[in-house]
Amino acid sequence: MSATEITVIGNIVTAPSRVRTQNGSVTNFRLASTERRYDSATQGFVDGATFFVDVECWGELSGNVSHSVSKGDPVIVRGVMRTHEWESEHGRRTRPVVKAEAVGLNLNRGTAEFRKTQRPSVAAPAEQEPPAAHEPPGDRDYAAGERALYELDHDQSGVDAPLDAQPEPALH
Repeated sequence: MSATEITVIGNIVTAPSRVRTQNGSVTNFRLASTERRYDSATQGFVDGATFFVDVECWGELSGNVSHSVSKGDPVIVRGVMRTHEWESEHGRRTRPVVKAEAVGLNLNRGTAEFRKTQRPSVAAPAEQEPPAAHEPPGDRDYAAGERALYELDHDQSGVDAPLDAQPEPALH
């Protein structure tokens, strides 16, 4: 069976909410897409019907969306349509949901600054070379808390600041 793919252009109408589940983290928000059409009587564009849909973002997309978009932002969402079903006191209920594969700001409505997500190296631990003195260690080399301390102890010029203690490499 094939999935129903959809692209929706609209505005976020609820603040994105991130929740951690046993299956990973998910960020949810509601999207409104209002059609615009030309009205010859008024010689201008007018709003038509509004389509509302819930959007769910899983995995790495979940974190990126929760840190990047807010209520009111114009976005473009691409994903797969699903029907969420549940039982209520009024009987069986359903609502459409888009499981997002990609979410982006609609640059037809404004500008944005983009920062790539930093990913750890995929090389095997034995093949990794130690980082240069001016480069922060990768997540695979140090625990998250030690990485944060390392970054705080190094100035912006890339020259090591005096350190009281160097972080110990994590055992692999």
